[in-house]
Amino acid sequence: MFNDPPVFPGRIDPSDRFRDRRRRARRRRQIRSVAILAVLIGVSVALALNASLFTGGGKKPSPAPAGSVAATTGEDPAVSGPPKEIRGVHVSAALASVPGKLDEYLKLHRRGLTALELDVKDENGEIGFRSPVVPLAHRVGAAQRYYDPTEVARKAHKAGVYLIGRIVVFEDPRLSEGEPSRAIRTSDGSVWRNSNGLGWTNPYDQDVWKYNVDIAVTAAKAGFDEIMFDYVRFPSDGDVGAAVYPGRRSEPKWQTIADFVQYATNRLKPLGVQVSAALFGLSATRDLGIGQKPRLLGKYLDAIYPMVYPSHFGSGEFNISDPDAVPGRTVSFALLDFRRKLEGRNVRIVPWLQDFSIYRTYTTGDVEQQIDAARRADSAGYMLWNANGDYTRGVLAGR
Repeated sequence: MFNDPPVFPGRIDPSDRFRDRRRRARRRRQIRSVAILAVLIGVSVALALNASLFTGGGKKPSPAPAGSVAATTGEDPAVSGPPKEIRGVHVSAALASVPGKLDEYLKLHRRGLTALELDVKDENGEIGFRSPVVPLAHRVGAAQRYYDPTEVARKAHKAGVYLIGRIVVFEDPRLSEGEPSRAIRTSDGSVWRNSNGLGWTNPYDQDVWKYNVDIAVTAAKAGFDEIMFDYVRFPSDGDVGAAVYPGRRSEPKWQTIADFVQYATNRLKPLGVQVSAALFGLSATRDLGIGQKPRLLGKYLDAIYPMVYPSHFGSGEFNISDPDAVPGRTVSFALLDFRRKLEGRNVRIVPWLQDFSIYRTYTTGDVEQQIDAARRADSAGYMLWNANGDYTRGVLAGR
């Protein structure tokens, strides 16, 4: 049970936040330029005097690792980019609303955490904050007061943690119920729902595209370092044969999804954020009929996050009788297919790994096997998923 969501004071002003980010970026570039010039001058003088660069008791400064907090005078620290190895966890918006809970997750930085994924828009269509620049979110009751995105970004960067905002795209009960004209329909005109009774929005509707990317832009301007799109696909469960798509185009589903991703990237990249997507763990193995084609999507994305949870693979997949029983082996085979499909693409592969139990109790060893498999596959890190936010201790350490 969660406490009532706190109400944060003031309004989010994305434009001010974006201008401030650009100002700080310019200042960091100026500082780096001056520093480089000073070093070059110093080297020239040292060579002229036939002197050692590091004599006189001085110490050569160590370069800051990727993803570390850059020290700036009188300003909030900022994360310099994706960590060298992403070691992250999923946090829901509701969990972030519990007083002190987000701080607990950020303290995991001391134990190896380098990234945190916070839901910006979740499977229920709820947005974690109230944005004045997405009025439709207010009309359909999607905008909540779970957290202040600007404050969350400030805290994450101060802790040296890379902040990823997850946006669930086409599964959206709030928008599909509040604006049925934007929903996937049934033959009688009612809102189509999946096997869990949740409504989906229409992937062909470009107003749906704009709605989701407007939310992403707001998060980016508030300070999130990366936007990860999830459920960026057509529905896979329920009576999908009964789904009616108003405005359906005569094109493959994968082209529709790729067009959305390209649209989103074109709007987000100028803001200086990374753009990524979470994909089904088998989408690189075969066409699942949901519109996810990793190689095509990799053309537009900075990172792809395959959801390779071993419990989600059926018996016989990869010629393994019980994929859930051998998590490391299952993850290895799934990532091998992603590596092959994305060969030649300049895109990072960061798998979502299972840190939860369904059919059997997952142990520390099960989680560690998956992490080892991700590293052997030369992934750019890994993310741990647990819907309740309960993660296995001790598995976030570096290599």
